[in-house]
Amino acid sequence: MDDARSDLLTVIAAIGGVLIFASAIGWVLGRRYSPNGENAAIENLNDRIRAWWVMTLALSLAFLGGRFGVIALFALCSFAALREFMTLTNATRADHNTLAAAFFIVLPVQFWLVWINWYGLYSIFIPVYVFLLLPIVSALAGETRNYLVRIAEMQWALMICVFCVSHVPAMLNLKIPTGRGVLLIAFLVIVVQLSDVLQYVWGKLIGKRKIAPKLSPSKTIEGFVGGSLSATLIGTCLWWMTPFTPLQAAGMSLLITLMGFAGGLVMSAIKRDRGVKDWGHSIAGHGGFIDRLDSVLFAAPIFFHVTRYYWKLG
Repeated sequence: MDDARSDLLTVIAAIGGVLIFASAIGWVLGRRYSPNGENAAIENLNDRIRAWWVMTLALSLAFLGGRFGVIALFALCSFAALREFMTLTNATRADHNTLAAAFFIVLPVQFWLVWINWYGLYSIFIPVYVFLLLPIVSALAGETRNYLVRIAEMQWALMICVFCVSHVPAMLNLKIPTGRGVLLIAFLVIVVQLSDVLQYVWGKLIGKRKIAPKLSPSKTIEGFVGGSLSATLIGTCLWWMTPFTPLQAAGMSLLITLMGFAGGLVMSAIKRDRGVKDWGHSIAGHGGFIDRLDSVLFAAPIFFHVTRYYWKLG
């Protein structure tokens, strides 16, 4: 336990060092090229760095708070993400009871099941029981207009914003040495988020060919390859945070970077369909909660189940 906490403090200190360095660069660029806030790119960069400070502080406090802190943080993030998602759906007044059930019954029950470590139920609660029972609530309201669309949107929202998010704190339930579960979560978040950042950086440096210009004009083949390989290399170097060997850490890092990229594309497709640029404006420089969680959303369940079954940690 002491070793795990020491390693966690080392990780937090390292991230703090990176953010201090990034803040210094942002300050210099701002003083030199945007003294009055006229350079949009530099101002956006500094907004993002400040947002990362806030998010890192929140994650660090949650990690240091142990099991309760981590589950509470991601439950709150899940609530905020679900709220953002539902604002873009076709839900009507007839769905009031269904929405109330989603926010105040389904979400807390899912995270309570994670808290008590009832794997047999939290792994199927939303995909089976909620998917079958929740549409009945809306059907009883008697409103048939866009019924299939409304129900499908709510089911998808719960799957993405609650079910997928809950798999992040669920890693605390894996049978690894006490305290190491938090490090496994840190490994997932660091690798996936760095992949996003590095794909952006590589794309700006050498990116030419667009992957999906209608979905995300900034994503390029060169950026995707460079960012994924760079993040995989970093993940390999962080193998000591996990139950994996360096080679296994490389494979898992590549897997979650690919899933993270796929998550970003899917969530971008939904935003384009709804005609919005960001899911929200909760985080300055980053949009909404889903804009920050989209990569982790797709990576977390796969990472959890592959780790649980392949390493027999469940």
